[in-house]
Amino acid sequence: MNEERILEIICDLADALEAASVNIKHGIAEITGVKEKAAVKEETFTILKFEKQTGSRLGEYEVAYKANNIEDKWTHAYNVLRQNNATINNRYYGDSYAFAYWLYGKDKIYRQKLNAPKKANMKTSEVSEHS
Repeated sequence: MNEERILEIICDLADALEAASVNIKHGIAEITGVKEKAAVKEETFTILKFEKQTGSRLGEYEVAYKANNIEDKWTHAYNVLRQNNATINNRYYGDSYAFAYWLYGKDKIYRQKLNAPKKANMKTSEVSEHS
């Protein structure tokens, strides 16, 4: 095996361990009823270039395409969302966030403006139940 492949395997292992840690944390928070806080500042996402979109089901939302952003900034934001299993049904956001973020498809990060009640009263995993 060459060094590059070994590094890739180590990075995959580190990502898997981090994702498992996040899943355990989410599970414990759910069982205990403790409200989770977003681990990163929203700036991680707001520095990306988003393009406005409108859909019949979602209404207004925005998409950040990997090709239109600085690669390391986009990759960091993508990894935060991936490690937190951020999907349209499990959007990622914190108490002070203006937007909720999620992944869908390849090389795209989505966001949608949060409404005040959602932002103040729900933890990350509860957004999908009320969206």
